Formats: sequence, C-alpha cells, structure tokens
Amino acid sequence: MKINMTSYSILEDREILAISGTDARSFLQAMISNDASKIAPEVSIYAAMLTPQGKFLHDFIISQNEDSFLLDTEKRRVSELAKNLNLFRLGSDVRISTKADRLLVAALWQKKGLPIFHNSPKPGNTEQISNCSVILDPRLTALGYRIIGAPKDIKKLWSNKLPTAPTKSNYDIHRLKVGVPDGSRDIQVNKSFLLESNFEELNGVAFDKGCYIGQENTARQKHRGTIRRRLIKVHISGPTPNEGEIITWENGEIGQIRSVNNTCGMATVRLDRWAEAKAQNAKFCAGLATITPVIPEWLDYKKA
Repeated sequence: MKINMTSYSILEDREILAISGTDARSFLQAMISNDASKIAPEVSIYAAMLTPQGKFLHDFIISQNEDSFLLDTEKRRVSELAKNLNLFRLGSDVRISTKADRLLVAALWQKKGLPIFHNSPKPGNTEQISNCSVILDPRLTALGYRIIGAPKDIKKLWSNKLPTAPTKSNYDIHRLKVGVPDGSRDIQVNKSFLLESNFEELNGVAFDKGCYIGQENTARQKHRGTIRRRLIKVHISGPTPNEGEIITWENGEIGQIRSVNNTCGMATVRLDRWAEAKAQNAKFCAGLATITPVIPEWLDYKKA
C-alpha cells in the first residue's frame, strides 16, 4: 500500500509524553477537553488541558500504542505538562514518562488533495506502518499525517511506503497557510479560552462527555455564545512583525500578532472591533506591516 506524499518535516519542537497504567484512560478522561473513551489503536484525538477556570494550559494529539497513551506535545513545555498532570495523579495507577530518547514526531503532507491509505479518511484515523503510528491529523485532514516512531523506523517508512522520496519542507509555513494554531505560540497560556482558539472546529473538545477540569466555563461559553475574541489566520505585507505585536487601525487596537513566518501568521482579534473596522473598509497594521485577516474555509465565518 503506497502513500503518495510530497513533503515531510521532522518536528523537532515536539516530544512524546507517555501515560500508562490501569487507570490511565479514566485519568485522562478527567483531565482533557476531548473524549478519552474514543482513543484506540486506530483512532487518535486532539485535546487540551485547562485551568479550573477553563483557560488554556497545554494541547496535544493523543494516540494509543499497546498499553500506553502517547501525547504529542510541545517539547519546550513537556516537563511543565508532566508536572501539571502529576498534580492530579494522587493514588491512581498512572505512570507518566517522556519518550524523547526513543520516539520522534514527523509530518507528511502535500499541497493539493489527500492521499488515502485508510479505508475511511477521517481525521484521527491511525494505522501502524513500519512500526510507526501513522495518524491522519485529528484537527484537519488538510494538515496531512503525523508520524510517531523511532528514527530508524521513520526512515524505513520513507523508503518502503513512499513511491518517491519526500521533500524536506517547512511544516510551520504549511500549518500557517491552513490557519491552524501551534500550541502556546498562538494560544495564550492561562489566558485564552478553547472556543476562541477554534478547538470546536478543530475537533478538540467534546460537549457530550462527563466532567473535566475547566468543563463548566467551556460549556457555558458554548451555550451562551460569549466569544469575544477569535484566533484567525492573517496575511502579512511588508516587514514581518514580531510575535506579540499589536494590530491597530485608525480608531485603536483590534488584536495581537501571534506566530508568524514570512507572509503568513496567526492573530487574536477582538470581534466587535474587527466588525466595526471591516464596516469602514479599514486598513490594519502591525508595526510597518499591513495585516489582512483571512477566514479559512474550515472556520465558520458566522462564528468568527
């Protein structure tokens, strides 16, 4: 079975945190925004860990490998995630450990179309190929595949399952063009809420599961429609602004630049101020750059 992909990247800013033990699934179910009961060897999910007030702490893609749940998360914050999870472990049979010495995370994608190696190309579909977990990104299929495996097995996957050698490319530019956030680079820790960070559209929150930390405020925002900000894609013309640069128009601020890469970026915007500025065909700026907000096809414009 061949996977006709064109681009790849070893995601050196990602690391695997493993959670195992007889209570691992129930432990995760009480910790995360998505439904841990759906995780299986053939199904992976996207989820977040929140504060009790429903504010963002960490996000991750969770897959299952034998008796462990593997959390694909930010490398620079993996120790912090382990510490936050350990606070709630108490007397549960749960073991938390990093797999940095054994497992890498890679991405495979192409510009147009989605090569199908699953019978049903649904986000989160997972298959074991060449001793690697090959995951159709549970957020959006346009992102392509996440690959988790030992370095030698990932190389074997490249040579044995791809019709031609993939081209090493910049995944950061790819995900920015799709308009998907990159963890705490885009989603502000202890400040951002899930729904303003597009977790509902990115399959990262379950409203029909039981309680989890931060669930009450997340559900309240969903049912009351009290989203005041949105994380959106932006196009940049001119000098690339710094991450954190304020976006302005003639009547003041409307938001803040988050992650950027050349002409692509993400930004948080105040919806009321953005609506006012759009009604006047206003120009948006961040430093010396002109900023053009872009609504991706997958994001419901009426909610933004």
